[in-house]
Amino acid sequence: MKLRLTIFATLVSVVCFAQVNRKEIDPGFRKGIITDQFIYTDSAIAQCHASTLVETKNGLLAAWFGGSGEGNKDVCIYTSRLVKGAWTKPLIAADGRINDSSRYACYNPVLFQIPNGELLLFYKIGPEVQKWTGWLKRSIDAGKTWSKPERLPDGVLGPVRNKPLYLNGWLICPSSTEKGGWKVHFEYSKDFGKTWTIGPDLNNGKTISGIQPAVIRLSSQKLLALCRSQDGTINQTFSNDNGLSWSNLEPTTMVNNNSSIDAITLKDGRHLLVHNNTNPTPGDPEGRGPRSPLNLSISQDGVNWKEVLVLENEKGAEFSYPYIVQTSDGLVHISYTWKRKKMKYIVIQPKKLKS
Repeated sequence: MKLRLTIFATLVSVVCFAQVNRKEIDPGFRKGIITDQFIYTDSAIAQCHASTLVETKNGLLAAWFGGSGEGNKDVCIYTSRLVKGAWTKPLIAADGRINDSSRYACYNPVLFQIPNGELLLFYKIGPEVQKWTGWLKRSIDAGKTWSKPERLPDGVLGPVRNKPLYLNGWLICPSSTEKGGWKVHFEYSKDFGKTWTIGPDLNNGKTISGIQPAVIRLSSQKLLALCRSQDGTINQTFSNDNGLSWSNLEPTTMVNNNSSIDAITLKDGRHLLVHNNTNPTPGDPEGRGPRSPLNLSISQDGVNWKEVLVLENEKGAEFSYPYIVQTSDGLVHISYTWKRKKMKYIVIQPKKLKS
């Protein structure tokens, strides 16, 4: 009987792990992590947020926005390259100058490598989220230098937070707006950002909310986009035609604390989701909750998820806005905001993740 009770208690502690604040992370929830480091440690960047990663012909490149504080006019887009296991000194890739007399903060960069082509840097500029404009820069040398900024057409933001897809000649950008309610939509370009088509809103922003879609592949034609929300749940939309049309937004059974998530489909067909696996604070009108712990979950079907890693866990701290990619060597790379002070970088061997 004593042995049975011990086994039961152990199972309960594993299931509830993400909801419990612990001073130390159980080593079992760190299995598979082979690199754990900061992208930069000594910098004049007072605050940072919203990183992105991409594999280029010259290796991994990271970008994020940083400055004296989110929303301030000095906030720029910074980049750093991974060279022989170490990250280079952050450099400014874009700022928020609209013209000689107007400058605003930059937000939410997203990097995308055109197959055998240019490297794209999408980002947003504006005095506040509701007044964002979309911008784009291009690089022909894997992010060492950048073209002049291109403003996207009115109403087009590009990929608002997570990575786009390139399918059947279409660049498919998961996007969203926050004016008049949180609404999800997709944007499309046949010429890598020169001309655009905007898809319809997938929700009304009132009865169900969503922003910042992260897309995974369920089959040869079927895609699933998972979205941050104010509803206490991760919300989802499906496409049965490789992203050209999408279903109405609906809730999942997974909790969301009104914080960004990201997801990928691995080369072996499994799916990974990086998220704060925490409930909203009771009574919070916008569904906000603690941004710690930061967790990695795995799924075979995109519906049923199992937590496999705890990346961070410190009560009262913020670990947020994760970004996840798998490189050509099969390794998984994750970057995320560490207490708004630094960018954290994790490498995982996915073969060690048990689903």
